[in-house]
Amino acid sequence: MSYFLKQSKLNGKTYLQIYESIYDPALKRGKNKCYQKIGYLENLTTEKMPDPISHYKEEVAKLNTKERKEKEEAKIRLIEEDPVKNFGYFLVKVLYNTLELEKEMEPMKYIHKFKFNISNLIEALTYSRIVNPCSKLKTYSEVMPQLYGKYDFSLDQIYDGIEFIGSSYSDFIEILNHCLGEKIKRQTNISYFDCTNYYFEIDFEFEDKKKGPSKENRKSPIIGQALLLDGDSIPLGMKMYPGNESEKPKLRELIQEMKATQNITGRTIQVADKGLNCGDNIYEALKNKDGYIFSQSVAMLDEKEKNWVLLESDYIPVKDKYGEVLYYTKSCTDSFEIKYTDKNGKKKPIQVRQKRIAIYNPSLAEKKKKEIEALAIKAKSLCYSKAKKDEYGESGKYINFINENGTKAATEVNVAKIEEDKRIAGFNMLITSETKESDENIYRVYHNLWKIENTFRILKSQLDARPVYLQTKEKIYGHFLICYYAVTLLRVLEEKVFKRAFSTYELIEMIRKMRVVTDTTKNINITPRTKNITELASMTKLKFSHFYLSDKELKKMFKAFYTGLKK
Repeated sequence: MSYFLKQSKLNGKTYLQIYESIYDPALKRGKNKCYQKIGYLENLTTEKMPDPISHYKEEVAKLNTKERKEKEEAKIRLIEEDPVKNFGYFLVKVLYNTLELEKEMEPMKYIHKFKFNISNLIEALTYSRIVNPCSKLKTYSEVMPQLYGKYDFSLDQIYDGIEFIGSSYSDFIEILNHCLGEKIKRQTNISYFDCTNYYFEIDFEFEDKKKGPSKENRKSPIIGQALLLDGDSIPLGMKMYPGNESEKPKLRELIQEMKATQNITGRTIQVADKGLNCGDNIYEALKNKDGYIFSQSVAMLDEKEKNWVLLESDYIPVKDKYGEVLYYTKSCTDSFEIKYTDKNGKKKPIQVRQKRIAIYNPSLAEKKKKEIEALAIKAKSLCYSKAKKDEYGESGKYINFINENGTKAATEVNVAKIEEDKRIAGFNMLITSETKESDENIYRVYHNLWKIENTFRILKSQLDARPVYLQTKEKIYGHFLICYYAVTLLRVLEEKVFKRAFSTYELIEMIRKMRVVTDTTKNINITPRTKNITELASMTKLKFSHFYLSDKELKKMFKAFYTGLKK
């Protein structure tokens, strides 16, 4: 059912009525009927109401809003009647208790006088995101009512709260880091950094949703997200930024924020891929007495360095415990020129001492060559069929669209580019300030960069950070703050609580499967008895694997604390 303002012509005058659209089961179709007769427009127009049409359109909008709310409330009542409740999120709730996050968030209520507890809202949204990630409307109407603990927020309170935490998201990250620092030992001597972006299904740019290089190769407006992880792959910081901004300065900004807010004075080795490798980041790291390990594109090297990398001599094999070759490596240490931007915005060259490590991975080389061959075949077939430029996709890098004079050319395959890519396939280079560390140790530390890529994968797949159903900047940032809290708490469970006995993926799977059927006297546990569930029950000494669970036992689980996290 919905309402609309009907404007009719009676005796040459405009007559206003509010109509409602309803479904007629007898006719098996919708029909309209009069809800309220208002009157003639000319009689309604007064000084207090100069525009009756706009006034009554607002009244209709209020009626429709009330109708939608009543439908949602009826839907929630139906869901609340469902006796199946999820209790698996108690694993995260116990960590929230242990970190004393609610106590630390208490002062936030003085910033904005909400009629609800902001910490409890963050809890409810974080648990809901882990249990069943979906839109805020669906979270309110379907997910929260299915949590064993009762979280009683209105939809308006959820939207108001998400907007507030989005406007202050860096403060909430600082609170989380403070609480973590009090309870666990953080490995901040090494930090891993990377960026990603999230697209929006809109045509035009709005606020921070700007058009830029999308990770999914889309042309829609995007928002960027930078993440910094500690040596244990637990997030240290997050920065959101407009999609048209460069990701390179975000590394410096996040490192500075981390050191300032957490009072970190020690040396940090920054690890990032070639997209973050620039003179400004190297200069800033050295100026702050930090270190760095960055990858370097072999294709972008000058001819002298490229020849050194491709020269087979001096490579040393690195083998696994069975004697099988994993990769080959060689290195040199020397002074190299980099250029940084000074205070006046001018590029200045300086000499820095670096170790450069060349790596050749035979299995990676074979894989890359097959990929190049497939792209080359696609490029040739599209070239012969005279396809449009935007049809080539990634294979377009092997097509010459522009001739030597810089003008449009007849498309032809760039055979030289294909052969060059095959020649350097499997080769990589790392550049580092850690000149005294062994090649193997440098490669091992860099190789752990996959953990931050894995974190982005969890955000985008398991926690459904995209698509985003919100529009304003503050609400969008609030959404990502909740996703950040969820992945951080899950990583702490994985690394510090359960000592890697379960991966983050396995923890999410267990949390989602732990359910009870409730009635007035007892709760019947319908959690499947998997190997991981059985092992988790043994490790925690809790009774969640029992068939019958009393309310007392469940409440005891939700009020528990983890111990021994500082070890």
